[in-house]
Amino acid sequence: MFTVSKKNTSLSFDIIDRLAAHDDVGKKDVELLLSLSKKDEIDYLFAAARRARTAYFGNTVFIYGFLYFSTHCRNDCHFCQYRRTNTEIRRYRKTMEEILTAADEMKQSGVHLIDLTMGEDPWMFARGSSRLSRFSEIAEQVKKRTELPVMLSPGVMELNQLTELARMGMEWFACYQETYNRVLFKELRPGQDFEKRMLAKNVAREHGMLVEEGILLGAGSSPSDIIDSLYAMKREGFDQVRAMRFVESKGVTLPAADNSPANQEFLTIALMRLLMPEVLIPASLDVDGLKGLSVRLAAGANVVTSVVPPDRGLAGVANASLDIEESRRSIEQILPILKEAGLEMASHEEYQTWVDSRRRSSGAKSASENRRCA
Repeated sequence: MFTVSKKNTSLSFDIIDRLAAHDDVGKKDVELLLSLSKKDEIDYLFAAARRARTAYFGNTVFIYGFLYFSTHCRNDCHFCQYRRTNTEIRRYRKTMEEILTAADEMKQSGVHLIDLTMGEDPWMFARGSSRLSRFSEIAEQVKKRTELPVMLSPGVMELNQLTELARMGMEWFACYQETYNRVLFKELRPGQDFEKRMLAKNVAREHGMLVEEGILLGAGSSPSDIIDSLYAMKREGFDQVRAMRFVESKGVTLPAADNSPANQEFLTIALMRLLMPEVLIPASLDVDGLKGLSVRLAAGANVVTSVVPPDRGLAGVANASLDIEESRRSIEQILPILKEAGLEMASHEEYQTWVDSRRRSSGAKSASENRRCA
């Protein structure tokens, strides 16, 4: 599907070569790659991204389960169907029993990690039946029940609760800026604080957690905004980075129309891989479903997310129901696509080894940075 021929000696090929060699490449040059439209140039970029992935991860891919257990949210983000003022969707909060049953199914399917996701739901942040918040109780029980690594995706929470969860042994914290253009951030996330979201990520890292950052495409970001965001993510040293395309949904209208090219997400994934070859980059099933997996893997992704069990009433983020009840978001459906791409699912031991190694490395970096600031 993706062949490479370097008959063309255009500027884009030269930029790709220099980027792959870790040479100093200016932002404007990298930005040029976001506008690629010729097949041979895109193939060449993707091939370079795959070589970078192979150099750090071989042919192995990690797979994440996704458990969206509360669709209630106090925020009013313009891009999100679960925003506070959207009255056109069904809301739910899953019970502990429902959550644990779904987590059990994910573990049995073979996923490497369970991503516990919710809107910024104040009810979940309130104290439950113990000294812990309801969210902390859920995370604790899922971790104990499955013995799998857990990613926490609750939005911004009180820092003492985040610290408590880190002490409980939670491995990951996910919190997306969506863009590093602060003007656009305010438009997309009205009433929210850019620095507060960054602080939550920094606190999580200071307490030994790995951090995932993400940007949203097709929601007003210019090519230069996207490249600025990629360089900011590289500078911050996040452990997993993602780019997802905005998907229109019921009750959601962005402030302004966006004319981004359809393949911008794939080009961005490839640029992420070349700029940050050592990190994890997801190929999300939440935008195009199973049919969109091959191209994201071809662009250099090495994590498949989000596996969602059917018949549990669980929703996705960008597409609430895409491929879920048809059982297409399953490992059985994913494995043939990995094989076709020359990839294979990693063992649980391989994933845990990567997580442990990355946490040690991140801890060493944090200690070094603290010494420099002292």
